[in-house]
Amino acid sequence: MIKDVIADMNVHMDKSIESLRKDYQKVRTGRASTSLLDEIKVDSYGMLSPLNQVATLSVPEARTITIAPWDSKMIAPIEKAIMNSNLGLTPANDGKVIRLCLPPLTEERRKDIVKQLKRDAEEAKVALRNIRRDAIDKLKKLEKDKQISEDELKRAEKDVQDATNKYVAKADEVLAHKEKEVMEV
Repeated sequence: MIKDVIADMNVHMDKSIESLRKDYQKVRTGRASTSLLDEIKVDSYGMLSPLNQVATLSVPEARTITIAPWDSKMIAPIEKAIMNSNLGLTPANDGKVIRLCLPPLTEERRKDIVKQLKRDAEEAKVALRNIRRDAIDKLKKLEKDKQISEDELKRAEKDVQDATNKYVAKADEVLAHKEKEVMEV
C-alpha cells in the first residue's frame, strides 16, 4: 500500500518535470530549433495538421529554420499559421522553401526570458509540493483506517519528503541548464 502511494507519486512527479522540460523546449534561446514550431497547426485541405506533417523542417544555420512544404500550395497556409502563432517570427519564402530567421536576443530580452523560466520552475515546484501533499494525505488516511502503523506512516512521510527534495533538485537542474543556454551569447 505504501509502495503504491509512493510509486504513484513518483509517476506524477516525473510528469511534472517532463512538462517543465517540454515548456522549456518552446522557449526561444537565440539558437534555431525546430521544437519552436511543435505547437503550430496548419490548415491542410480543410484539416488542422501539425506543421511537421505537411513539411520538412530543418536548421541549416544557427539562426535559421527552413520549412520545405511537400506541396507548394501549402506555402501560404504555413506562413499564415506562423504569423498567427505569436512567435514573433516573420516567414520569408522563395516559392519552394520558407525561411525563418531568428533575430539575436538582446541582453534585456535574455533577462526577461530567464525571469519567465524561473516563474515556470517555481510553478513546477508548487506542483511537486501539491503531489507530496496528496501522497501524505493518502498515507494518513491509510493510518487512520488502521492499514498501516504510526511508525510506518512516519517512515513513509520521510520517504515522500526525500523523493520531493530529489524532484525539486531536478527542477532546479533543468532551470539551470536552460538559463545557461539562454544567457549564452
